[in-house]
Amino acid sequence: MCWAWDFGVGLGVEVSSRLMATLRLLASHQALGPVAAAQGISYRGLWGLLTEAETAFGRPLVSKGRGRGTRLTAFAEELLALDDEARATLAAQHAPWATRLQALLTPKSVPPPERLRIAASHDLALADWVENGRHVRVDLFWKGSEEALLALARGECDVAGFHLPLGLRRAEAAAWVGGYLGLARHRFFEVMRREHGILVPPGNPLAIHGVADIARPGVRMVNRQRGSGTRSMIDQLLVASRLDGRAIAGYAHEEFTHDAVAAAVASGQADAGFAIRAAASRYDLDFVPLGTDRYCLAIRASLAGSGAVSQLLRRLQGDTFRRRLAALPGYTNGAMAGRFLGWRGFAAGLAASG
Repeated sequence: MCWAWDFGVGLGVEVSSRLMATLRLLASHQALGPVAAAQGISYRGLWGLLTEAETAFGRPLVSKGRGRGTRLTAFAEELLALDDEARATLAAQHAPWATRLQALLTPKSVPPPERLRIAASHDLALADWVENGRHVRVDLFWKGSEEALLALARGECDVAGFHLPLGLRRAEAAAWVGGYLGLARHRFFEVMRREHGILVPPGNPLAIHGVADIARPGVRMVNRQRGSGTRSMIDQLLVASRLDGRAIAGYAHEEFTHDAVAAAVASGQADAGFAIRAAASRYDLDFVPLGTDRYCLAIRASLAGSGAVSQLLRRLQGDTFRRRLAALPGYTNGAMAGRFLGWRGFAAGLAASG
């Protein structure tokens, strides 16, 4: 800790601090030239400093004699002795404060969270697990896949849940996920696979068998919200079928979960909606299969070895969660290794098991 004298004689703090350092150097060197160099000032500047101080004190600080160099006067030596004693005393008194200040200024590593915050694309299996599972130490909130990845990149959550279409090319997957977070700074894990398709009323009264049928006159669809993985899949399917979503009745009707889409169809608000098979089964709807996706989790690499993440992996690979998956129509276990992987290993799994 630094401090400076206020001698009460009109010298500023800067001059007082430089003066004591100068006197200490003169006591050793007894020559103005080396002291000026050590202080980073000119010979004239050093002499001006001493003259200003002597005028303020009304006493000489140095004496010069032929062959004797520049010596401190008795008054200057007493000033140095007083400074030494004061510094020794204050150092002992300030030590606890200095220790506390050092601890305050030292960067601290952020401890891994005991309760993970998961921002995730809506999923029935995860919702059931968190709501009904025992000792599930997570805080789960639903966001679209894109929003979940952005939340992870911004540090607003510890884990992001998102889904990728089965068969997506490695380069396409890297471009999409990498558009929201840094691939090298995160780890990835495939939890499960889910069958996606079109939900229609029992008996499929409008004979909807594919994406093109959604655009027929008289068919009302229910959409998913922008930023969700399902919405991205819907738009890709429409583009592949050369359909303009804006021309489809109900395209602007957005819901935020698979359950909400199923409820809209079951209640007659819509004639068709895109969701997973399990949602169709839950609401006794017919289902037109379109494909399968991978439901994945992403975490920051720094959390990969934490106790909370290890526990999460054990629970997701445990018998209880797997039984929940088996009980849901259209769900299967993920095919990758039971650990969070770097992007290269994860992407290799996409190709090998797709």
